[in-house]
Amino acid sequence: MRRVTLTQFLIEQQRKGLMDADLRLLMEVVARAVKAIAVNVSKGALAGVLGEAGSDNVQGEAQKKLDVIANDILIQANEWGGHLAAMASEEVEEIRPISSDYPRGGFLLLFDPLDGSSNIDVNISVGTIFSVLRCPEGSKAPTEADFMQPGTAQVAAGYSVYGPSTQLILTVGDGVHGFTLDREMGSFIYTHPNMTIPEDTKEYAINASNARYWEAPVQRYVGELQAGKEGPRERDFNMRWVASMVADVHRILTRGGIFMYPMDSKMKAQGGKLRLMYEANPMAMIVEAAGGAASTGRERILEIQPTKLHQRVPVVLGSKNEVERVVRYHLEA
Repeated sequence: MRRVTLTQFLIEQQRKGLMDADLRLLMEVVARAVKAIAVNVSKGALAGVLGEAGSDNVQGEAQKKLDVIANDILIQANEWGGHLAAMASEEVEEIRPISSDYPRGGFLLLFDPLDGSSNIDVNISVGTIFSVLRCPEGSKAPTEADFMQPGTAQVAAGYSVYGPSTQLILTVGDGVHGFTLDREMGSFIYTHPNMTIPEDTKEYAINASNARYWEAPVQRYVGELQAGKEGPRERDFNMRWVASMVADVHRILTRGGIFMYPMDSKMKAQGGKLRLMYEANPMAMIVEAAGGAASTGRERILEIQPTKLHQRVPVVLGSKNEVERVVRYHLEA
C-alpha cells in the first residue's frame, strides 16, 4: 500500500483547486513546527521542560515552560516564510505583524500553542490548535481589526495531538483529514482520510465539578444523560473528560460524542471559558467539516462576529443530534 505524505496530500489539494501554493506552504511550515513541539513534549523531564515558567499569559493564567517553548517555536517557524501578514497567539496580548526584515504574505495565523498544558506534568495528551484567515485586501500594516472575522471566513484550521503518537488533523473546508507522524522518517503520513462524526452518540464530555454553576438547559440535558435507561433518554451514557480540548475533540472526531464547556455563572462576566479565535472557531470548522455541529447553545459558533482578539465563548460541539438537542433546550428555556 502506497504511503501518502502530508506534502503529497497538500499538493493534490492544490491541484484540485482547494488551496493555493502559499496556503499549502503555510500548512507545511505549521506541520514542521508541530514536529518540533512534539520532540519537546516527548522528552518531558529529560529535557527539563516540565513545570511552571514563572510567568502569566494574557489570560492571567500561569504559563508552563512548554507553553512558552511551543509559542516561540510557532512564531520562529512562521515569521520568515513569506506566507503571513501577521500572527496572533493565545499566550500574547497583542498581534505580531511580520517584521519588515521578511517578506509579507496574505494570510493571518492564530494559534493556541499548547492546549491542555495543565496536563503536561502528569503525562496526559496535549495539543496545538490553529486557524488561518486571509488578510483583508489593501491592509498594508495589519492590525487587530484585520483579525475580527467570523469563523466562516477561515480558509483552513487544524490541530495536533501529542499522545502515544503525534497526529495532525487538517481541514480546508473539504472534509477532515488526519496524519500520523512517522518519527523515524520525520514525515506526517496520511492515515485517517475523510474523518466523520456519527450523528448519534452515547458519550459526553463536560467538567462535572461545575454542575452547580450551569444554566438550567445544561443541567436538564446532563441530568437526562445521567438518568440512563431509567430516564427520558432510555439508554445509558458514558462521561469522558480529559481536561484538554484537543484530546476530547479528537476522541469525538474518532468515534463520536459531545463536548461541552457551557456558559455558567462563574464565567458569565468573561463570556465563557474557551477562546473564540484560537479554540472555538478552528474546532468548530473541523467538527462541521466532519458532519458534526458546533454552537454556543444559542448560536452557531462560526457565525459569531468577533469583537476582540481574546474573546471567550461557551462551546457545545460534536455529534449533530446531541448538539441540536442542547440548542433546543436553550431555546425552550
